[in-house]
Amino acid sequence: MGARGIAAGALIWSSRKRCFCSIHANAGSNASATAVEDAEIRPAKKPVDEAVTPRSQDFSRWYLDVIDAAELADYGPVRGTMVIRPYGYAIWEFVQSWLDAKFKETGHSNMYFPQLIPYSFIEKETSHVEGFSPELALVTIGGGKELEEKLVVRPTSETMVNHMFAQWIRSHRDLPLLVNQWANVTRWERRTKPFIRTLEFLWQEGHTAHATAQEAEEEALRMIEVYRTFAVEQAAMPVIVGRKSRLERFAGATCTYTIEAMMGDRRALQAGTSHNLGQNFARAFETQFTDVNGDLQHIWQTSWGMSTRMVGGIIMTHGDDKGLMLPPKLAPIQVVIVPIWKKGDEQESVLQAAHKVESLVRAAGIRVKLDTFDQRTPGWKFNHWELKGVPIRIEIGPKDVANNSVVVARRDVPGKAGKEFGIFMERSVLIDHLRAKLDDIQSSLLARATEFRDSNIVDVNSYEELKAVIAEGKWARGPWCGSDDNETTVKEETGATIRCFPFDQPEAKTCIFTNKTTHEVAIFAKSY
Repeated sequence: MGARGIAAGALIWSSRKRCFCSIHANAGSNASATAVEDAEIRPAKKPVDEAVTPRSQDFSRWYLDVIDAAELADYGPVRGTMVIRPYGYAIWEFVQSWLDAKFKETGHSNMYFPQLIPYSFIEKETSHVEGFSPELALVTIGGGKELEEKLVVRPTSETMVNHMFAQWIRSHRDLPLLVNQWANVTRWERRTKPFIRTLEFLWQEGHTAHATAQEAEEEALRMIEVYRTFAVEQAAMPVIVGRKSRLERFAGATCTYTIEAMMGDRRALQAGTSHNLGQNFARAFETQFTDVNGDLQHIWQTSWGMSTRMVGGIIMTHGDDKGLMLPPKLAPIQVVIVPIWKKGDEQESVLQAAHKVESLVRAAGIRVKLDTFDQRTPGWKFNHWELKGVPIRIEIGPKDVANNSVVVARRDVPGKAGKEFGIFMERSVLIDHLRAKLDDIQSSLLARATEFRDSNIVDVNSYEELKAVIAEGKWARGPWCGSDDNETTVKEETGATIRCFPFDQPEAKTCIFTNKTTHEVAIFAKSY
């Protein structure tokens, strides 16, 4: 199937059916293909051997350089889309596998819902259509004919889910209904950035139905905790868990919970969300059940999701001027082996030892790569695998072979400080050493990111202090009970939004905007 861009959307042609369908961005949004093209930055690619732009010089360019040079993704032919390359997709697969196992442990089953949604479904829930209307991609022609009803290319599935739930749920015995789907979604973004914000992205979206409001609330909180656990324990990404403000919550939800992470440029990234939908969609779609007393009730619902945005978050949380720095638990390659020789008669013995070490490491369940490519120097290979963020490098030269040992270098500690010499090749020694180092790198990355985050969050007691902190590029944490209009004013004057009301709350204080007593603090920051 091929695709060619047109003014407000795309024509897609199927060779099997020889038919066209017309896909358009929502005409009322002004989010045309041209707007997307104007917003997306496509820097010229650097030569393979050229270093990435320093983070301190241009963080955005650094990010794009790393994605390109580490072969994580490339731009698709339609502006705002991306092709996820094997190395980048492998990271996403580790995200998928961990989450998928956790979802099943908590009683959820995978299924799939259609990608095309009748536009009338979107219109049924008022706040939902208002929230998503600017981002919708619409199909208006199919099989060469104007469609009787335009179709929406899935931006999210709450409406489709409710249409189906209304057919499946009859009694309280059918509840709770806990499902998840792994899918792609399309949102006609005006400003795009690979992994962080693209027209099409991959994610999982969980959808659950419950008999009571309490059960739905417990589910929403349970799933945001799953996301927090993943971020901290797998991605080594410290996050703040909290509740979104009314203006920032999901369109159609009664409450949205979020995990917020600080990136290397101190901008906030919403890394995962869980929504208590209450009965909003159930009432719109008449999704009802008969309770234990025989009365007809609307179901209570949740939805929650994490996307390929997490891959971008991992890059921006841990990367440095050399490139990626991957947490060992998510690294496609945890250990790379680089054999080193100068003379031809040294090659055979070094390679023999390298293959032996590779076999030992692989048998231990550690993801390993032996780099035997002889057209590059060892120094080039060191830089290459550092760029790709491999946590540990093993070096084996003639002297190491003679001593039955290897050199172990850590990605997170540069230079000689990160190298250990004379590590014996015996399995009992080498494998235990590698496992300990991988664990230490994982915890060190988390500690480093946590220290960076905490040192860049400033407690403020006035609106003037908040503005000063935001101007410095940091996060501001302060007491808040302001109105929606007050929140909008802060956004307009500082560029920052309320990222969340953290679960961990202090004692009552005075609101920085209204001077009223409040029991909540909010975190303000500029975000992606």
